[in-house]
Amino acid sequence: MYDQRKAHYVVVTGIVVKKGKYLITRRSEKEKAFPGKWTVPGGKLELDDYQNRTKDTSSHWYNVFEDLLRREVEEETGLKIRDVGYVTSMVFFRPDGIPTVIVSLYAYHDSGEVQLSEEMTDYAWVTLEEAKEYDLIEGIYEELEMLDKQLEGNTSEG
Repeated sequence: MYDQRKAHYVVVTGIVVKKGKYLITRRSEKEKAFPGKWTVPGGKLELDDYQNRTKDTSSHWYNVFEDLLRREVEEETGLKIRDVGYVTSMVFFRPDGIPTVIVSLYAYHDSGEVQLSEEMTDYAWVTLEEAKEYDLIEGIYEELEMLDKQLEGNTSEG
């Protein structure tokens, strides 16, 4: 039996890294949540993200978050990504009262040039310092900061 008290939205966001900079995108003014604010690509986990694909074991699907991030980054920015890793997670309550779990990941740019979806109106590749100049959704700067510390000293080409 479905228990609404246990229901959550699950959202995956991703910081795309390229040559030491991070991709941020500006949400359209038409978006219900955070119109006009700067963010990173991402989206809600839906049943179609795994239910219609072959299971990896008799009962389970692996890499659901990673695959969701690949799809969302490509849909929103036209980019292909590689080497997905974990940054952090958090929970907030939407205005309608539904709790939302956000899993923040990162990945390196693999190929493609930015081609924004209609949900986004602008983009920028920024350093952590440059990100301070943008009207970011609450928590995005802190996630960039966490990732910056995590990657410090990493000589990967990204």
